Amino acid sequence: MIGYIKGEVAAIYDDRLILETGGIGYNIYMPASCLELIEGIGSNAKIYTYLCVRDDAMLLYGFLTKDDLDLYRLLISVGGIGPKGGLSLLSAMTADELKFAIMSGDVKQIAKAPGIGAKTAQRVIIDLKDKIDLVSEFEDRFTDPGRSSADSLSSVKEEAALALVALGYSQTDAYKAVKNAAGDDVETILKSALSVISQL
Repeated sequence: MIGYIKGEVAAIYDDRLILETGGIGYNIYMPASCLELIEGIGSNAKIYTYLCVRDDAMLLYGFLTKDDLDLYRLLISVGGIGPKGGLSLLSAMTADELKFAIMSGDVKQIAKAPGIGAKTAQRVIIDLKDKIDLVSEFEDRFTDPGRSSADSLSSVKEEAALALVALGYSQTDAYKAVKNAAGDDVETILKSALSVISQL
């Protein structure tokens, strides 16, 4: 119904902001990780929104990127994860960190989000692991189209390492994990590196 809203930030609270456009102030609930990136009251923002319609209210949930919104939609498709649960997960960690936790099957990391228990975290992993294409995202971010085929093996290992660095791992640990990982394509190497890096 509403894809996104562009306007001026009129107020910022712990869990939401008010975005004014056309003389209307929209109350938009957002993850803490997104609110931290808002420049401040009076700044302009473009917020991608999800409209939640309940019997007693209509609530807007907002995100700074379409990718974050798409991940949120996936989260709330999981049984036991409602709109607030999805927001809690994306407030406890960044979208990239959450995707990494899902891909690596890290129940403890996901269960750190308020209101999310171990069983729900396991359900998130089971339901979404095959729906999140983490590898393609990082290939898009880090692939250099000018590389020759002769560099392909070192290239895919570098992409896997850069993916780990982007998710918060140190460059040393990332490259160690990738060096010891098996495989000759990004997906296989990254999956193998996830197992290796957990033992470093």
